[in-house]
Amino acid sequence: MFENSLIGFLIGLNITKGWDMADSTERFLKDIKDIFSLTAENARGVMVRFHREMELGLSGEKSSLKMLPSFVHRPKGTEKGTFLAIDLGGTNIRVLAIRLLGDGVIEPVALSRFTISDEVMTGTGDMFFDFIAGCIEVFFRENNITKQPFNLGFTFSFPVVQSSVNSGLLISWTKGFSVSGVEGKDVVALLNDALIRNRMGFIHISALINDTVGTIAAGSYSNPLCDMGVILGTGTNACYPEKIDKIGKYSGSDALDEMIINIEWGGFDKLERNRYDEALDVNSQNPGEQRLEKMVSGMYLGEIARLIIIDMIEKGLIISKEIKTAFMLPYSLTTKHLSLFASGIDIFKAAGVDNLSDKDIRCIREIANLVSTRSARIAATAIASVVTWMDHGLQYSHHIAIDGSLFEKYPGYKDIMESMFHEILGDPSEKIRLVPTHDGSGTGAAIIAALESLKKR
Repeated sequence: MFENSLIGFLIGLNITKGWDMADSTERFLKDIKDIFSLTAENARGVMVRFHREMELGLSGEKSSLKMLPSFVHRPKGTEKGTFLAIDLGGTNIRVLAIRLLGDGVIEPVALSRFTISDEVMTGTGDMFFDFIAGCIEVFFRENNITKQPFNLGFTFSFPVVQSSVNSGLLISWTKGFSVSGVEGKDVVALLNDALIRNRMGFIHISALINDTVGTIAAGSYSNPLCDMGVILGTGTNACYPEKIDKIGKYSGSDALDEMIINIEWGGFDKLERNRYDEALDVNSQNPGEQRLEKMVSGMYLGEIARLIIIDMIEKGLIISKEIKTAFMLPYSLTTKHLSLFASGIDIFKAAGVDNLSDKDIRCIREIANLVSTRSARIAATAIASVVTWMDHGLQYSHHIAIDGSLFEKYPGYKDIMESMFHEILGDPSEKIRLVPTHDGSGTGAAIIAALESLKKR
């Protein structure tokens, strides 16, 4: 009785407004935690669906996992020579040369990095491939490398259908690219035409690979236990070696008993989405596609967090309106921002927001943590799916070569993945080892160029 009359009195004085606001904020954050949760039980269900999609994709049936044959196998670590590579994985391009010394030893020779402008990312095919040829020209000049015949591996990290190791038709652009006149065409032929136009026809494109295929090649050249390549950066994807007799849609003859399969797991669509995932998807350049990638990769995590923060501001749960002004534009809050914030760096002050309350900071930190944690747990679930496909009882050791800024730079990301392995698989998860393979996609392209050139000797 006394308690009820006291609450009524306080309501009349408007003193409980702060209490209501705090309660509303906690309810909102609990809801966010629930809808971004991936429990071990749910993850095991995802693994069952992942295996089914792998099976369908390998047989050539409709599947959200493309399971693309790469026409290459893992290196033995005995290959030797100097080779070039182009690594096109996202908004940057790298041109490099490496020397293979055998015995699993790789010696870097030269490296140049270039940024791809929005104009090139959304321009014509000729503009795009002429830009790449121009990067190679600058690479030779910057590093004082004599123009002479070279075998080159081309890492092209977009879904392609390959009919051989050095040809491939682009299925569709991802990661914000929309270059016209390229989809459905052979990207090796287009690059070769650009090299000829730019007086560099002396370069032979030996191999077209995905960045994941490059990563597994780089990892396995020096480590025979490496049997999976994963990219966790701007985009995400994975590959693994598959027995030839399990690739139902492959009709070629091959002296070897395995081939690396490019899973294209970014398209996996058997994950449950929430309202923020759906809002991001609707306003993306490829609505309805790349569901797993939009929940995991570095291109999208900042935007998911931004959508939640804007929602909280509009509901009056975050006081500072300056945040909304600073991050009003889509993708203005990046995964790099979240990573810096998780490291204790004040990302908001640099954006002109300097009046955040402790409560607002706590809310934003919680949002960033939930979004990044879900990403790491989904990535771990996908890796566990592939490992258990290869080795159902986890009888053997599996070293996973991983490249990408999300895995390398986001605080605690690797730890969350390893914890998730244990939740899903128990003690046998200790047989899975995550091996950072920095710049693996480019190095691997040069290694595969070596494999293909040595075949012809």
